Amino acid sequence: MAKKLSKLPGVLSFQRCLLVTDGLFYNELDGERLSPLWVIRHGIRGTQNINKAGKEGQAASASAKREEVSNIQTTDSAKLAADATALLVRFNLRGMDVEKALFACAPGQKDSMSDLNAFKDDLMAFVRRAKEGDALDQLACRYVRNIANGRFLWRNRTVAQTATVEVALPTGGKKTFDALQTPFNSFDGVSADERAVAEVLARGWKGDPQTELRVTARVDLGLGGAAEVFPSQNYLENKARGFARPLYCVGGVPDNQDQHSVRIMGQAALRDQKIGNALRTIDTWYPAYGERGIPLPVEPNGASLDAQEFFRNKGEASGFKLMLRVGELDPATPEGLFLLACIIRGGVFSGSE
Repeated sequence: MAKKLSKLPGVLSFQRCLLVTDGLFYNELDGERLSPLWVIRHGIRGTQNINKAGKEGQAASASAKREEVSNIQTTDSAKLAADATALLVRFNLRGMDVEKALFACAPGQKDSMSDLNAFKDDLMAFVRRAKEGDALDQLACRYVRNIANGRFLWRNRTVAQTATVEVALPTGGKKTFDALQTPFNSFDGVSADERAVAEVLARGWKGDPQTELRVTARVDLGLGGAAEVFPSQNYLENKARGFARPLYCVGGVPDNQDQHSVRIMGQAALRDQKIGNALRTIDTWYPAYGERGIPLPVEPNGASLDAQEFFRNKGEASGFKLMLRVGELDPATPEGLFLLACIIRGGVFSGSE
């Protein structure tokens, strides 16, 4: 049996093995034609929405000062064209050979070269076992479930009346899924169409470079007119006063825009990182899943932004602890599948402080 290490190498990192593009937003016009869906920047005058309970003299009342009541902002919005019939979101993805995942593995100041070489051997043996067995096929089915159910649409899925996901295969065929009718929190009962897409993704992880999948989601909001949709948001550390919300967009900005009117900022999109987070929300192996019933994104410590909690940072459940046992793990077990998914996710696992 392989030796369990006491610490990970001082330098250890993996490159991601799921390559994903941004998800671009389009207006569907007349059921056939498409046009880019723009992020627009504009001003609004709203009202304050601040909880000031317990602070005397600051309630918004008829006698309050105007600046305490008004909330004047510059903000970004993304809205369908007035004559659009639906929102379309498009992105591409493919799997990269998991044997190429290891990006850096080098000794720290107190690392033994013999231990380092033994770790590399154990890691590559684990990856080869995964490629020879069905572990990668199992993971691919889970990733594809999150394509089929439209999890990558985030809030756009929540407000949808109907949502259809079409996946174009490299062979020329297509598979279509009713996103709102596909299971969202479980990965049982994989359909034949899901397996067909998963087989392509798994081939990429096993070394086939010709495995690009092209995903198109059609979202019907159930109302006409310029309805709001939801691309990724940008984080600004030092946001200007009165600037409410910047949205993510790509492409060039049209020239000669009126600086004092509504401005087009670019084509609305979901970031590749946000799509990737949704697709890897497959962790039902963490200890609290039986109680919560909600899958987590694959994160070494089981980090959940929704719950603001770590679900794998105690005991032997973390990806870092499991990496120490890589030589003895079966990739097809729950622990092995989670560790394999961590490798596909990529990241830094270095043992140095």
